[in-house]
Amino acid sequence: MLYDMYQAMNDALLPARMMAEAASAGLRPLGALDPAFLGPRSAAAACDIFARSVTSHRRPSFGIATVGRGNREVAIREEFVKVGPFASLLHFQKDSPVQQPRLLLVAPMSGHFATLLRGTVQTLLQDHDVYITDWHNVRYVPPDAGIFGLDDYVAHLIDYLGFLGPGTHIMAVCQPTVPVLMALSAMAEANDPAQPRSMTLMAGPIDPRINPTSVNRLTLEHPFEWFEKNVITTVPMRYPGGGRRVYPGFLQLSAFISMNYGRHASAQIRQFAALVRGDTVSAAVHDKFYDEYLAVMDLPADFYLETIQRIFQDAHLPRGVMTYRGAKVNPAAIRRTALLTVEGELDDICAIGQTTAALDLCSGVKPMMKQNYLQTGVGHYGVFNGKRWAQEIYPRVRSFIQAAA
Repeated sequence: MLYDMYQAMNDALLPARMMAEAASAGLRPLGALDPAFLGPRSAAAACDIFARSVTSHRRPSFGIATVGRGNREVAIREEFVKVGPFASLLHFQKDSPVQQPRLLLVAPMSGHFATLLRGTVQTLLQDHDVYITDWHNVRYVPPDAGIFGLDDYVAHLIDYLGFLGPGTHIMAVCQPTVPVLMALSAMAEANDPAQPRSMTLMAGPIDPRINPTSVNRLTLEHPFEWFEKNVITTVPMRYPGGGRRVYPGFLQLSAFISMNYGRHASAQIRQFAALVRGDTVSAAVHDKFYDEYLAVMDLPADFYLETIQRIFQDAHLPRGVMTYRGAKVNPAAIRRTALLTVEGELDDICAIGQTTAALDLCSGVKPMMKQNYLQTGVGHYGVFNGKRWAQEIYPRVRSFIQAAA
């Protein structure tokens, strides 16, 4: 019912958004005739903002055509090397014969698409052969494909690492730090030859009990049953995934926006001002960010609920009771994989100490193979995107991977 109500509201607003888009296009020439007369330009700006303030459920393009290498640009071609109902393994193939460390970048399944890591990928491509987990929007996955839970997520990672073979490196951003650690623990217990040479865990909830943030507290404010009853709904029958139980992306987006409502409101005010004064550069930057931010994906209900209960509420991993396919997860079994943890000083989603907890859990890794890096002056997003990531964090990650290679 919840999803149907959301869809009905979107459908009802669609004609109004189309009219606003047309009105904006018609008003702009009037504003150009008399720049001192702000009426048409203000009206056009308001119409433009209203027309674009709509969620999308389709994955945007990565749009990475080239990457700089030395004094030249190397062409990039996206290639899906493994495709399944719930995810694809995407390779950023370079038009270059140079051999570089093979890196599997594990994107979060947290309401946004893997393209949210576009900036991360662009930076990594300078020195690495990059693959990424491209999780699918289950809104379009038929129910007969089965359910998808936390163990299925881990199984995908083990499968991908097996496909990529020995010598691979792995990096997890935020939420997947836990399933990555689970996957490598299972591979170590099985003495899997495809165990990666290095593991980089960035800003993730390995132990959410440490310095709990508002996100951590939210998961503890309600019992598990509350989440199942209040935020799980079914996909409308008009879509291929009709009838599938999901945690809808629009709810996750609402949560993200409410956490930083003032920041988003200020951004819209600045965008209005930029459109009125004709600052197309600033307006384009704003539109690019929010086109990505408003693109959301539905999460499988089983995966979401198991994440809430096993990772956040009951902290199975740091308590030593996490299981995978019925077997106990033992991070101490990891010995061959070097470990780097990265945290941000101002992270209000995964606070200082939550990710570095992995260093103690991986007691089988020799001290000389373990590192931690705390980046000052950045929040959660800044750990893996932006200038501080590219100029200060990435050089350390690169050096760590090169040393492990």
